[in-house]
Amino acid sequence: MGAGPLVDGLRLTTGWALAAALAITSLTTLCCAWRWRLVAGGLGVGMPLRTAVAAYYRSQFLNATLPGGVVGDVHRAVRHGRDLGHLGRSLRAVAWERASGQAVQLVLTVGVLLLLPLRSGSLLLLVACPVAVVAGVALVAVALRLDPRRLPARIARAVTTDLRDAVLARRAWPGILLASVVAVLGHAAVFLVAVRATGTHLSLGRLLPLALVVLMASAVPTNIAGWGPREGAAAWAFGSVGLSAAQGVTVAVVYGVLALVATLPGAVVVLVGRRRARDSVRGPTEAQPERVGSGVDA
Repeated sequence: MGAGPLVDGLRLTTGWALAAALAITSLTTLCCAWRWRLVAGGLGVGMPLRTAVAAYYRSQFLNATLPGGVVGDVHRAVRHGRDLGHLGRSLRAVAWERASGQAVQLVLTVGVLLLLPLRSGSLLLLVACPVAVVAGVALVAVALRLDPRRLPARIARAVTTDLRDAVLARRAWPGILLASVVAVLGHAAVFLVAVRATGTHLSLGRLLPLALVVLMASAVPTNIAGWGPREGAAAWAFGSVGLSAAQGVTVAVVYGVLALVATLPGAVVVLVGRRRARDSVRGPTEAQPERVGSGVDA
């Protein structure tokens, strides 16, 4: 395909698409931050919503600009844990928050692929099946790990306690579910904006499965600054429904640009944080100027 789809993707990214992505991502970020706050509260490391939103924007920006796609989440967990003096709980809170969001995304993706008719539905189901198999294996592994006969009872109790108090608690799980659903649909909406920006015209019933498949690929932590599996999945998915692979890559590039720009508020959080850190280091020195004189108090 060459560099054509990449160039087209950059050229087709319009102002209205960027504005829409910023607006939609502000909602999805709020939902994700709320989800994190619910999980963290159950583990005793809660925070104000405003703090959670700022930290989540920062983590999204780092995820989008650094290899792997999870550096921002690790930074978010470590920073919050050090601030509160509970690093272990904070790491677990972020891990459970991300896992719960991925679980809801997986269920929604498989459900949509099963329910919405597609011309090449069987091919798209091939995307969902490996994901479902991996999820099933993971669930079996978790079930085995929860068996006290296979792991020390202390570890099993820690996992079950986290699930009970942070994820499945009556006060938490409805909000976690709602926030996760809205976040997934918001990301899908940004993808649909990217599709429209490229001039591709498909019904919502055909676009939504494509969007969810590409988003699942985006969640694989093997990307480089957000790029990689997403473009490959888009090329394959678009080709499977009779569109060109180049068209899929172009849409994925536009989506990547929109997603990156939508995380730029996180760059502001990073810069403000660095400035405050410099001021806090410089402050004590400036607050106590050296006294020059005879050394005798007046």
